[in-house]
Amino acid sequence: MMHPPFLKHGDKIAVVSVAGKVRREPIERAVHLLEEEDYQVQLTPNIYGRFHMFSGTDEERAADMQLALDDPDAKAILFARGGYGSLRTLMLLDWSGFFKSPKWLIGFSDITVFHSFLARHEVCSIHGVMPAFFFERGVRTKSLEMMLKLLVGEPLGYQIPGNGLNRTGLAKGSLIGGNLSLLISLRGTELDLFYDGKILFIEDIGEFDYHIDRMMMNLKFGGCLSRLAGLMVGYFTDTKTSRTPFGKSVNEIIYDAVADFDFPVVFGFPAGHELPNYPLVMGGDIALEVTEEVVLINQLF
Repeated sequence: MMHPPFLKHGDKIAVVSVAGKVRREPIERAVHLLEEEDYQVQLTPNIYGRFHMFSGTDEERAADMQLALDDPDAKAILFARGGYGSLRTLMLLDWSGFFKSPKWLIGFSDITVFHSFLARHEVCSIHGVMPAFFFERGVRTKSLEMMLKLLVGEPLGYQIPGNGLNRTGLAKGSLIGGNLSLLISLRGTELDLFYDGKILFIEDIGEFDYHIDRMMMNLKFGGCLSRLAGLMVGYFTDTKTSRTPFGKSVNEIIYDAVADFDFPVVFGFPAGHELPNYPLVMGGDIALEVTEEVVLINQLF
């Protein structure tokens, strides 16, 4: 896998909305913060656009993203938010210039579409905070600070407490994944991931418990889980129980789906639709050490 060049102070970061419509306040605060960090910031023309649930028409959002992809001075693209619409945008893009000079793409949730696309083309990207996650109660978040350090090339390493459902072991492999619902929606397309020998990260929001089971059964029956080297489970936020309860917690559903395999499994990695939302280099190599007491995770460049 190839990772784009790390940033230097003074570099330009483009901010693009490729999916849901955005509010001005988080974007303006993010711009001010990034400028304080000595970056140039470029807002694309339609970032505050409105077209039903989207920040502009498909063509307007694609034009903004194309502008950022082709700008030789932009060294990173920060997605303004997720929502829905990334795939509709991606289908209209020309990536030929980007692949000659890759840059960091940063975001999560619906942005899983872009992480999956880049994984298929062996370019790293960052699963990390977007502007709404830059501040908490008016204070810069630890997740933001970690992402800023990552962008300039500081190595990532995490130590998190053990979990009773964790499966111990050692693993090393390329990190893939993101939002589980998005990963399932891409199955059978040219953005479907290669799972062989990879470490899979998953998270989600607002899903019924039996929907999560159905998605995990898709990955199991499709032969994806059996090919993994490891699994990291992030937040499953605001999950819902149907009128007739499924009978298992989300973590139990996932645990049962991988029970037939022997790779290490980590529950409770702090990433997804909550804070803290630690950055992960998608496509980058990762070393995973899981004991009963602690989990050690190191990104390897």
